[in-house]
Amino acid sequence: MAGPTRAAERRRAQQQLLALRTMRAADRLWREVSPTRITASWRTIANHMAALLIAAQQAAAAGAQSYVDDVVTELGGESDPAGDLNPAAFAGRAADGRSLASLLDQPRITTLTNLAAGAGPRQALDAGRVQLLRIVGSETADAGRSAAGAGITSNRTCTGYVRVIAPGACNRCVILAGMTFHTEVAFRRHPHCHCTNEPTIAGRSRPHTDPDAYFHSLTRAQQEATFGRAGARAIRDGADINAVVNIRRRGALYTTTDAYGRRVQATREGTTRRGAYYRAERARISQQTGIRYARDRIEAQQGLPAFRLAGARLTPEAIYQTAATREDAIALLRQYGYLI
Repeated sequence: MAGPTRAAERRRAQQQLLALRTMRAADRLWREVSPTRITASWRTIANHMAALLIAAQQAAAAGAQSYVDDVVTELGGESDPAGDLNPAAFAGRAADGRSLASLLDQPRITTLTNLAAGAGPRQALDAGRVQLLRIVGSETADAGRSAAGAGITSNRTCTGYVRVIAPGACNRCVILAGMTFHTEVAFRRHPHCHCTNEPTIAGRSRPHTDPDAYFHSLTRAQQEATFGRAGARAIRDGADINAVVNIRRRGALYTTTDAYGRRVQATREGTTRRGAYYRAERARISQQTGIRYARDRIEAQQGLPAFRLAGARLTPEAIYQTAATREDAIALLRQYGYLI
């Protein structure tokens, strides 16, 4: 299975280790927060916590320029940076632009909010701890990615970047594995994301791990943990991995009672006029009936009929819930656009 450059693998491992060490140090500091004096005890460590995170951000950014140079060299190019990166410029603020002091105060507020809601002191502190570890880990990784992105953009040899996923990546990251983006496209990440951006150069493309190859490199248990039991089963049955993941986007799911006489899960994903499922269904019904449907406003004005989806688009879970046999399930996976 193809993969990233050696330099990108080293960078990813280094960044992940740095984030882990920062989280452990933050965890030790958080233990000094007293369950009976939360605000007062937090104030005694707040500056230390901020200093810890700033140092981690700067360390994450420090090796970005040499990393970009190493990848370019490994790909057979000649690095041409427009200037030197300033690691300190990537430290001291949150990825969304707010101050670190404001961001790092959120775990204290979360702890107090949980106490006010009736949680016990230990339970409330644990909620604040989880949030704190997510913050320091994510902000450390973001600083490293941001610096690498600046290094890629400022290096005239680089044409863009490719996403390198980390072991244990979530399903949203997996479907972006190996995708190439222009330098002006922001790196898509989520809290605790450990994926990295590897530079690309013109005429020296390198095969990368693709989502399907990554999926099949996982054990059955890992597949189901990442994609869900039904989602993993659908992919093993040949469903498109992107379609399976995309239906679980926030806001995409709803329930219906008009499918096969029972309440099953359905999705809005792909059902708009511009959606892949909508277009595929329009083409399928048109072929079956011989009716040509309007594809745009102009054709509608010319008198061609508008296409309407006959029913909801079922999720893989609903398909396996209703199908009597595997053959039926595969037929439904194809009907609802998971198989092509």
